[in-house]
Amino acid sequence: VLSGCGVYDGTEIHEASAILVHLSRGGAEVQMYAPDVPQMHVIDHTKGQPTEAESRNVLVESARIARGKIASLAKLTTADHDAVIFPGGFGAAKNLSTFAVDGKDCKVNREVERVLKDFHKAGKPIGLCCISPVLAAKVLSGAEVTVGHEEEEGGKWPYAGTAGAIKELGGKHCVKEVSAVVSLTPLYEAHVDAKNKVVTTPAFMCETELHHIFDGIGAMVKNVLKLTGK
Repeated sequence: VLSGCGVYDGTEIHEASAILVHLSRGGAEVQMYAPDVPQMHVIDHTKGQPTEAESRNVLVESARIARGKIASLAKLTTADHDAVIFPGGFGAAKNLSTFAVDGKDCKVNREVERVLKDFHKAGKPIGLCCISPVLAAKVLSGAEVTVGHEEEEGGKWPYAGTAGAIKELGGKHCVKEVSAVVSLTPLYEAHVDAKNKVVTTPAFMCETELHHIFDGIGAMVKNVLKLTGK
């Protein structure tokens, strides 16, 4: 489920691409969706500033990532799919919800809320990375998720405050690395809430090398596919 095209006002493109690569490698068939709604605003990514008097549609922008093969989120049903995955990017906090503006008092897009609740009720896995775990924390009370660490640690975790917001939303935050080293071997981390079948990983919540982000997302996708039982 995409939220636009571009980290500051939509889907984080590297995360979406990584998810698609790992799903392909895992033998999954994929259908992409996005809500057919206006973006909160449009960001000039060369300046990191909003552009005045410009509006864009989330579905239309998401189609850039999907290479045109995308449908309105209203058409997504649990009967047609074994799992659902949400990449990050500020679009999750701006277009799929109002978290970027309202924090713990945020509202979640109606179709996003429906999808999360339907997959949860059906016992089908839900994967989320980066900032998107706030969606599960808001909609699925008591869900265990991770956005990484709970302290900034000198700028390594610039969005660490999100962990506190997750707790205020009613979720349980679990500290995780993007990658850890065990016996000199990198271990890429994702948190698995087995009870709720929610799988999360920090991704770009951490300032680290791209390949670590890529492999951390791979751990999330691998666990999502494992939970489908297929």
